[in-house]
Amino acid sequence: MEETLSRIITDLEEPHVPPTTNYSSSSLLLQQPPPLSESTLSDLHRLVGADNPELLGRFFEDLASKNLPLSSLARRIGSTMGSGSTPRLSLLASDVYLSLLLSPNAPVLSLFAPMAFVSLLQSVRKSVKSRLEIPEKDSGSGARAPAKPKRKGGRRGPASRNLSHVGNEDVEETEIDVRLFFDVLEKLVLVMDLIHLDRFPDSLKSLVHTVAELPTMVPDSFCNSSVYCKLTNLCSQLLRAALRPEHGEQANSAAEILKSLSPLILLAKSEVRTFALRFVTNCMVEVGKEWEGLRKAVVNLLKYLVQKAPEKSELRALAVDSIMEIFRALAHGDQVRFVEYVVKMTEGKSSFRLLAVDLILPIVMLLKDTLGVQANEVNDLWGLRCLQALIKRCSDSNAAIRARALSNLVQLVGSFAHDDRSCKILKEVLGIGEGVGQKTEATINNLLKIRCLDEKAAVRKAALHLLTKLTSFFSGSIDGVLVKTMGMACSDPLVSIRKAAVSALSETFRKFPDGIVATEWLHSVPRLISDNESSIQEECENLFLELVLEKISRAGSAGSSHNYSAPYKLHNKDRDFERQIDLLFPDGALALLREICNGEVVPWIKKICKSLGKKNRLRPVVATALQNMIRASESLWLSQSLPIEKWTAPQGAWFLLSEVSAFLPNAVDWEFLHHHWQLLDKTRLGCEIKTPLTQGDWHEDNDDVEPYSVTWAGDRVFLLQTMSNISLELPSDPAADLAHNLLKRIEGFNMHPTEVNAHVKVLRTVCKQKALSVGEADALILRWVRQLLSKATQVIEKFLSENTQANEEGSFFTPPRSGNRRGRRSMTTSELLSQATIAAYTVGSLVIVCPSADLSQVIPLLHKIITSGDRHPKSKLLPAPQVSLKQIAGSLYIQGWLTMGKICLVDGKIAKRYIPLFVQELEKSDSAALRNNLVVMMADFCVRYTALIDCHIAKITRCLGDPCELVRRQTFILLSRLLQRDYVKWRGVLFLRFLLSLVDESEKIRELADFLFGNILRVKAPLLAYNSFVEAIFVLNDCRAHGGHCSSQSSQSESRLFSIRGIDEISRSKRMHIYTCLLKQMAPEHLLATFAKICAEILAAASDGMLNIEDATGQSVLQDAFQILACKEIRLPTSRNSTLESPEMDEESNGSGGTSAAAAKGRVISQAVRKSLIQNTIPIFIELKRLLESKNSPLTGSLMDCLRLLLKDYKNEIDDILVADKQLQRELLYDMQKHESATARSEAAEAVAVMEKSGNNHTPQASNAPRGMSRQNKSSNELQSNSRVASALADAAAEATARSVLREVNRGTSTPPLSSLKVPKVRSCNGATGSRGAPSNRPREVLESLRRQPFGSDDEG
Repeated sequence: MEETLSRIITDLEEPHVPPTTNYSSSSLLLQQPPPLSESTLSDLHRLVGADNPELLGRFFEDLASKNLPLSSLARRIGSTMGSGSTPRLSLLASDVYLSLLLSPNAPVLSLFAPMAFVSLLQSVRKSVKSRLEIPEKDSGSGARAPAKPKRKGGRRGPASRNLSHVGNEDVEETEIDVRLFFDVLEKLVLVMDLIHLDRFPDSLKSLVHTVAELPTMVPDSFCNSSVYCKLTNLCSQLLRAALRPEHGEQANSAAEILKSLSPLILLAKSEVRTFALRFVTNCMVEVGKEWEGLRKAVVNLLKYLVQKAPEKSELRALAVDSIMEIFRALAHGDQVRFVEYVVKMTEGKSSFRLLAVDLILPIVMLLKDTLGVQANEVNDLWGLRCLQALIKRCSDSNAAIRARALSNLVQLVGSFAHDDRSCKILKEVLGIGEGVGQKTEATINNLLKIRCLDEKAAVRKAALHLLTKLTSFFSGSIDGVLVKTMGMACSDPLVSIRKAAVSALSETFRKFPDGIVATEWLHSVPRLISDNESSIQEECENLFLELVLEKISRAGSAGSSHNYSAPYKLHNKDRDFERQIDLLFPDGALALLREICNGEVVPWIKKICKSLGKKNRLRPVVATALQNMIRASESLWLSQSLPIEKWTAPQGAWFLLSEVSAFLPNAVDWEFLHHHWQLLDKTRLGCEIKTPLTQGDWHEDNDDVEPYSVTWAGDRVFLLQTMSNISLELPSDPAADLAHNLLKRIEGFNMHPTEVNAHVKVLRTVCKQKALSVGEADALILRWVRQLLSKATQVIEKFLSENTQANEEGSFFTPPRSGNRRGRRSMTTSELLSQATIAAYTVGSLVIVCPSADLSQVIPLLHKIITSGDRHPKSKLLPAPQVSLKQIAGSLYIQGWLTMGKICLVDGKIAKRYIPLFVQELEKSDSAALRNNLVVMMADFCVRYTALIDCHIAKITRCLGDPCELVRRQTFILLSRLLQRDYVKWRGVLFLRFLLSLVDESEKIRELADFLFGNILRVKAPLLAYNSFVEAIFVLNDCRAHGGHCSSQSSQSESRLFSIRGIDEISRSKRMHIYTCLLKQMAPEHLLATFAKICAEILAAASDGMLNIEDATGQSVLQDAFQILACKEIRLPTSRNSTLESPEMDEESNGSGGTSAAAAKGRVISQAVRKSLIQNTIPIFIELKRLLESKNSPLTGSLMDCLRLLLKDYKNEIDDILVADKQLQRELLYDMQKHESATARSEAAEAVAVMEKSGNNHTPQASNAPRGMSRQNKSSNELQSNSRVASALADAAAEATARSVLREVNRGTSTPPLSSLKVPKVRSCNGATGSRGAPSNRPREVLESLRRQPFGSDDEG
């Protein structure tokens, strides 16, 4: 050791800096001593590691004897630490330096130097960074990639495993590095007890930053999880030591530590983040209980983290978790103060509002008794303030904040729903329940209504989830508009929204099982059985089983146990029967059955029952319950001694039974069906029903029977369907009797048309089921079809002959015959007409059942019927009037067309001959019922004979403008279906005529059109709106003043029918609604292209003279073009707030990684296209402006408004144009200022005129004439003063508006004010003043004449 000591002294003696008394920092840097050699450093390491105090004492004495100060030794070691040849050498020097400081009796004050301390920290950093570079230097094909500085979650492997490719020497060196690294850190912890850093704040700051960064810098290959835990413990000890008072003011030290740890706290979930949070919550919060400054620093840390929280949703959620973890460790008073800060954040910027909304949820759920339930008096209402702030944010202007606020409110409502006392307070806050003011209740209802129809999908989804949670809070009744809003959401284009709406509406239906909720549920949910999403179809089936079929099954089982043998003695038997039947089947079962029969619901119920039946999910108990309900209703009716002919089964029972019996034939009792068949048939014979076509001939004594008879007719149809479903289970004899009875009924030709169809279908089914073979069944069916056709032909022919004879007799007898005989003949004709009509309908039904039947006898009769309304030129030569069935037998005339249409469907040759007649009748018919039926037939023809109908599509589309709403709606629906199935193509005038449905008078048609254009066409034909947009502008305005857009495909009457020409506000708003609807369907690149097409084909055409701007329609087209270019729908979406909204608002998105790259590429392309587009557009505007000004056109104002918006929206792109042409820039600025001034003045003049009118209405009384005169003069002065002020304000506003548009374009060069222009100033009569402030006495007429003279300035004229 003696030799070692001498070598050290010798090495230190050779080049050492002479001691000086004063060293500035700059001189120290300039005179850096040379580092120690590796051998000397090794000798020093052995010396301090020998654990020999005497030897170290001798070392310090020898240094003093050799005149070597300890500061020089510290500087030499510090130089070695800072500029060591290897990281290991620097770390070894650090270990030596710390060991010297820790040696017994060491002169710490002489050895410690700030520069050496900083070099020590640098060596620690260098040693860690060197481990990051090791895998890069010697990595092979199987080497592991270097870890990132920020650590992610996961366990670490041992160093030997991660460096298996490195040689043994490297492994040994690595182990030494790890051991040496931790020795340095452990000794540094001990040194912190010996030194005081309060005089060296930079050293303390460097220590804090280094220790805070160490956990993020250590790579995975450096140590395993246990060693990493040791590292974090040492870092915690160092940071805790830095908080001691001897190292500086604790508040400042704590602030520095927290500032260094905040980036770690905001990292993703990892051990680094855990270390930072654990240190803050376990160490700093505990120390802060004793030191006020430290406690405030921790509280301020939460506010600092709020300011630094990232905007991306995932990182923001982690920031919220970190903030809440620190929040839990705070005292209650500090927590309340932070909550107040969070509530204030809800009124700040959008990023702060979003973060505050995220914080309110965990804050309210974390703390106990948030709503003050357990306290006798609520002294602190911060919990309620949080709820109120959250509710307020549900109406935020930012969609992401609205969605997040609603979602968090859903969770809060769910958490408080299990506590009755919390529910009570929550109801008061939300404005739900009894004892709540109408204003508060209307607020929450309006909030839900608006948010369920929000433009953003995430907001609508969250609002529906909230509505689902709030269902249990509603009591008594629910707002009907809110229920309809949920029903509308069931048709949302997004799958997730539809699912949420179905869940919300179904939950409401469970709470309110009858009334408007049941009606809306049946109209909204069952239709989703046709949804494209299979999961929604399954949910629809499950809900129908639960909420409809199971409820009916329970009601039917409960009602079957009652006995009704004893009659009731009641006053009003009909009304009491309805009350009794409702009590017999509670829970709204009868209301459900009644609504199921609704024509809009029936198709979906049929489809659901069919789907459930195929899956064997229908239970026999449903059919049994329906039979029990019918029996119970009949028993209750008979028990009250009411006439059986007036009894009707519960509405909807027979319909539902007919649907489920197709899959549950064994569950239906044949005796039950036979009994009611006989009952219904007997009642029909006793009270003959007339077809609705002839109900006008009924006598008054039958009026009380009509409603029941019509209802029984519908019940008979469903009963027949049920009998058809179970016909396979019938024995042979009952089946034969049933077929015979059915045939006899059909031959009578006295049933309702719906009954005819049912009878024919059941008869065919019975024949097929009971025949021994298919051939036998076909022969049997053909036999009775021929029989019925023969009798139907006889009935129709008899009516035609009788009608012809009556017409001839009436024309030759003068005077006409007696009234009684004519009345008897009229009664006979009416009966024949009814039979002939039913016979014609029966022929159509038979044709569908048996297409091979012989129709040679029927077709001539039908031809005579459908052509009886035509007036041929030859008829004018006949003296006798022609027989017109269209006038005297309209029902048979319509039925003739229907039957002929069915014949055409089964015979192509006949269809080819008669389709032109159908088209001709569709054009000229004045009967809405016939036109509606003809449209249906033409749609069927289009499917069967597409080529024959294709040339007639334009004539069929005329029905889109039919005066009857039913015809328009039917045409729209049928053509939409054909278009979706590609039987009809979007070409010609078809698309342009469909546009008018968007602004139809009928709300139902408008809703259908919105759905077609907004959902179906966007996917099926995305380019359709773009390709036809400019043409739509000319067609809607009926403009023929353009050479390239003269509509030659349609006549002038048709173009007028499908146009909205006019310059009035209503017509203009309708056209703009259509334009905006089309623009919403376009992609951004199509919006730019549409912008260019409008400029090129309309604006440029107007400036070149191709578009006649003196024509009224041409002016209307040009004005529409200006409004379109100025509307917000044609502008490209901006990227503002994209970080807030994009990750959370993109429902149904794929979330692929290439989305951002594609978006960036699209932005670059769009910017280039925008620049080129606007550079080509501005010259067109300028040329058109000059043309309109030369013609003194009223469209100049519209052009200036449009140009002003373009200058604002495309400011960056216009810079290049206007900077290059300063004269053009000044002209545009001046013109815009003049236009704005004129507009503002006109508005001010209108306002003053209104004030004058209102002032003149108050006439003073005669008795108070002097006072009235003074008051009138005062009012006049006020009006003139207001006029002067308004004019001045108008000038100022116009100047400010014009300058704001081109402020940045001017680049500091302001336009000369109008005062600098040499124009005379003219003051008004009332506002003029003399030289001494006295009012001027100049006559008003003189001033007006001067004002009218041109002075060279347009805005003064």
